[in-house]
Amino acid sequence: MTERLPEPRRSRRGIYLLPNLITTLALFFGFYAVVAAQSGAYEAAAVAVFLAMVMDGLDGRVARITNTQSDFGVQYDSIADMVSFGVAPALVVYLWALEDLGALGPVWDKLGWLGAFIYTACAGLRLARFNTQVGVADKRYFQGLPSPAAAATLAGLVWAGDRLEFGGWPAGIPALVITVLAGVLMVSNVRYDSFKEIDFRYRVPFVVMVLGVMGVALMSVHPPTVLFALALTYLGSGPVLTVLRRRRRRKRRQAG
Repeated sequence: MTERLPEPRRSRRGIYLLPNLITTLALFFGFYAVVAAQSGAYEAAAVAVFLAMVMDGLDGRVARITNTQSDFGVQYDSIADMVSFGVAPALVVYLWALEDLGALGPVWDKLGWLGAFIYTACAGLRLARFNTQVGVADKRYFQGLPSPAAAATLAGLVWAGDRLEFGGWPAGIPALVITVLAGVLMVSNVRYDSFKEIDFRYRVPFVVMVLGVMGVALMSVHPPTVLFALALTYLGSGPVLTVLRRRRRRKRRQAG
């Protein structure tokens, strides 16, 4: 009798539930942000964008901890990021203030929706470039402003402006500048710190703990304004650090 060779095991089809469920939550919050903005609930829309950021930060970590990474998860995460950090923030800021620029004339009306489109297109280009550079780029830095940080800037602007009752076309002009600037920085070559090298297991000076407590206390005073200020600071940190690094390089070359 001839022995039968064992049949090759077929790979089980399916997707990992937990990380993709978290990605779905990020997608949900991005979609809800648009729905809330259409009904005039701008604060809820901004909060939804921030919640999408939290979910986006969790899905990758959960996948790594549970060893459930997959190509499907990577592609699904990119699609969710495009909705939550590309389309949603642009539509929220457009409905909040950019749409009201039409009161200044037809040219301003076009500038309003073009600014929102520029941001959306740049977010898509940023995500596509990021996907092609995975495993090649320096993990210490991001090339261009990360899309979640850009979304946080727009959501923080809307949230703070809504709380301070600042809206309409007067808010549309600075909103247009910030929206276009965030979009351009996403596709720029400006480097931003990723903070991935920070190890929270090491000891820090006592003053760092004091500053952390003061930051939490400041956050409780007016959360939307503080979050917007933090996001705007990170947005501006890239160009500032880039200029400083170039100056250091020039000094080294001159000294050498």
